[in-house]
Amino acid sequence: MDKRNEHLQALTEIRSLMERSTRFISLSGLSGVSAGICALIGAALVFYYFDVTPFEGRRYYSIDPQNYLWGLAPLKFMITVAAGVFLAALAFASFFTFRKAKQKGHKLWDSTSSRLLFNMVVPLIAGGIFCIGLMYNQEFGLVAPATLVFYGLACINASKYTLNEIRNLGIAEVILGLFGMFYPGLGLELWAIGFGLLHIVYGTLMYYKYDQ
Repeated sequence: MDKRNEHLQALTEIRSLMERSTRFISLSGLSGVSAGICALIGAALVFYYFDVTPFEGRRYYSIDPQNYLWGLAPLKFMITVAAGVFLAALAFASFFTFRKAKQKGHKLWDSTSSRLLFNMVVPLIAGGIFCIGLMYNQEFGLVAPATLVFYGLACINASKYTLNEIRNLGIAEVILGLFGMFYPGLGLELWAIGFGLLHIVYGTLMYYKYDQ
């Protein structure tokens, strides 16, 4: 019986080593939760700026120039908020991931994490350029859904190098984004659901499954 337990333990250790060599498993669920909270705060600021109620179906990107708040034009304001949300979410993700890697004794940067980053960055860069093209052609109502689609594709593309739940999150983001393409007036609401609520839900599930 003791030998059997030793064999099972050895197999478990081998499996763990193989998993660490092929997947980046230091991603913390708290990274997703913090990113979701940042996204919801950003969405709330945009709703306040445009003085609209969620799910009105109104095109929130239309506003009278005389009603600009804080001296910022709509496009400049939304870019500022988006940049702030991205930087805050990145800072929290880096902190929680570094902390988990240190607690688990894992390397934060290796060949697996570099492949993960590459597979995620390529769709994100393509999506960023695509969204710039939309704004250049004044298709502002499609920007939020497009960010969901490309972010979802990035998650799906990178999921083979990290936790399996990231793939399911990516699929959900793509579905939300594609739905939003047909309802531009709900872009911000879907953006808040995708980047906010879904991140919180998936981050919480990942935290209790992997971080405990």
